[in-house]
Amino acid sequence: MKAILLLLFLTFGSSCFAKVKYPGDRYFIYRYTLRDKAATTHSLERPHRFLSRRSIERRERQNLKLDSTDLPVCHRYVRQFEVFGAEVLGTSRWHNTVLVRSRDSLLLERLAKLPTVSKSRCVFIAPDSIDKPSEVRPRVHEAFNKWDSVKNDPLGMSRPQIEMLSGDRLHEAGFRGQGMMIAILDGGFQNYERIPAFQEARIEGVKDFVPPPLNAKLPLSPIQQIDHGTKVFSALAAQAPEVIMGTATEAAYWLLRCEDPLTEQPVEEDFWTMAAEMADSAGVDIINSSLGYYKYDNDLCVYRLQDLDGKTSFVSQTASMLARKGIVLCNSAGNSGMGQWKKIGVPADAPDILTVGAINKERRIATFSSVGPAQDGRVKPDVVAQGAPAALISGRGTLMHDMGTSFSTPIVCGLVACLWQAHRNLTALEIIDLVRRCSDQYDEPTNIFGYGIPDFWRAHEEEIKTTN
Repeated sequence: MKAILLLLFLTFGSSCFAKVKYPGDRYFIYRYTLRDKAATTHSLERPHRFLSRRSIERRERQNLKLDSTDLPVCHRYVRQFEVFGAEVLGTSRWHNTVLVRSRDSLLLERLAKLPTVSKSRCVFIAPDSIDKPSEVRPRVHEAFNKWDSVKNDPLGMSRPQIEMLSGDRLHEAGFRGQGMMIAILDGGFQNYERIPAFQEARIEGVKDFVPPPLNAKLPLSPIQQIDHGTKVFSALAAQAPEVIMGTATEAAYWLLRCEDPLTEQPVEEDFWTMAAEMADSAGVDIINSSLGYYKYDNDLCVYRLQDLDGKTSFVSQTASMLARKGIVLCNSAGNSGMGQWKKIGVPADAPDILTVGAINKERRIATFSSVGPAQDGRVKPDVVAQGAPAALISGRGTLMHDMGTSFSTPIVCGLVACLWQAHRNLTALEIIDLVRRCSDQYDEPTNIFGYGIPDFWRAHEEEIKTTN
């Protein structure tokens, strides 16, 4: 299973990887957990040194206190790995870990004995060869086909997926995500800066957390190699009236690549974590993640059903912390419903997030949508939305319809932004609870639909009544 959650297969369309192989170059990546942060030069009394003003204000607005997990990893400890000749790829302040790469496995094993290290784990082994990405960046279509439009309907082909959640009523009331910031964690955003429907989108920044292979010079920027993130972005931010409209067109966005489409290994949980922490420090309010995991190459890790407890996997531990930092995570449930696994993956099992399944336009569950519950009995998925199919924009800039919980998730995510814009006084946990409570199966949740289809207009009205 690849982490990017598409129906049955990873279909990258114009972004397919060629069959040409890069020769193998053996190297390894280890995750080291450090014993403490005793040598830190940072202080919780001076958070502006490591968090943005927006991040600090988000915490203050929700009465959330900083703690030791917010402090950066000690630079002196990180420097030790570099002195020995290893390459530091990144750190996690929430887990107090350092991610290190080297061709010398014996060196990496010796580094585990440093007095500052409490434990280590190999999270990546370079394959003998990898598929070569396409060297051609696809041309962008400057206009849609005439049959793509729905005359006199501003929402165009997006209406069914937005109207199903009463998102159209939020939009009509003037709530389109203004003042909210969303981070998209994905595997690539092909042509995001060239597609006309994104020209009005507020992109705060783009960042890649996946290092290139040591043995290969990639012909294209990795951000441009696949268009899965482009499709996700379109469900949120596209502005092409009478053709397609996103659910949060006035929000600001960070586009963060943390998924490596060339391999599937535990290190991607570290990349996801680094992206989530960067989003936190930048001050985002909501994270959309259409990624999930349960089995990796090289048998480095295979999760069992009993591991879906929201606290066993590294990435689920990260996801479980987000609401306590004041961030709402919307994460795909997964597309394993028709396979042997059938269940959600990680981090979809995390508590205090919105795990999103997929339904069709008739409001029936999509057969591919992964099922719950979490192993400790919590309801999963949390909610469902239209993802069989959803109206999207491809990396070529064309209108398309695609299947997957990857695409039901951003529809929900954008409307969470609109709802939170309307009720800025609420905390992340309160927003999550409000969305669940205003879903149509809240009183009788199941492990297929979760709490059901959320009604965002009802959530808005319920909160107005509560406030008054």
